[in-house]
Amino acid sequence: MFVLYAIAIGLVIGKLAGGSIGALSEMRIRWSGLILAGLIFQVVLFSGPVADRVGDLGPLLYVVSTGVVLGAVLRNWDITGLPIVVVGALSNAAAIIANGGFMPASAGALLALGRSFPAGYSNSSIVAHPALEPLTDIFAVPPPLPFANVFSIGDVQIAIGVAVVITVGMRRRRQASDVALVGATRSVEPSKADLPASPEVA
Repeated sequence: MFVLYAIAIGLVIGKLAGGSIGALSEMRIRWSGLILAGLIFQVVLFSGPVADRVGDLGPLLYVVSTGVVLGAVLRNWDITGLPIVVVGALSNAAAIIANGGFMPASAGALLALGRSFPAGYSNSSIVAHPALEPLTDIFAVPPPLPFANVFSIGDVQIAIGVAVVITVGMRRRRQASDVALVGATRSVEPSKADLPASPEVA
């Protein structure tokens, strides 16, 4: 849910920069259905009824679905901001794979939330000395802030990338209009050949 902050920030910055929300509909994201399906799969995977039954398959399913989403995002490398998202996703994936399909959360971050992990499968876990500890969930958005949760440096990078994608995407239509206006202006400018010849001075 941390990425929701990035979406809100991107929309605000894009609007302040003169962008249009409508311009986002013109953005063409390849394999968007695969990205959405992978994210929905993970939401279902960590839901109570499924998490209680998935057992030892949970970590494998999580890693595979993360790889599918990452591969689909890589297909859109040329979109401004998405390379930042990829770096953040790779950071998270490295921490998850290094810790057996779980994203470790620090005790301090969990304490800030005032909650414990669910009994069923969760993408998070408490590990005394996790591998790649700086890349794990060592930060927290504490209550009463909305969407309170633990997050990693990779999540921060993903959020920055998402905000950039939205901001640039909102300005895309305006930039295209500006280019078209400049082109139209130049097309009506008289060339030197069209200008009347200056009278010669005897």
